Amino acid sequence: MHYFFRKAEHARWQRQESKRHILRSQLGFNEVTPSRPKACVGCANYHGMAYGYSREARTTLICGFHPHGWQSDTTCPDWCGAH
Repeated sequence: MHYFFRKAEHARWQRQESKRHILRSQLGFNEVTPSRPKACVGCANYHGMAYGYSREARTTLICGFHPHGWQSDTTCPDWCGAH
């Protein structure tokens, strides 16, 4: 039963994100700053999905190596170009 509630919540969230994406493209919000960390641009290990049941509890998983993203100014040692 809990599975169906999570599935419905995810479908609702996906619809909202789709509507926001369409609205931004129509209104000229293409210049929105990217949420991807600079160290992760072009990396094949980037995941970037948010997990959690509420907005307050939701966290973004950046990648499997560095869940909160690479925290140093140096180049990420696990960076891998897209294949």
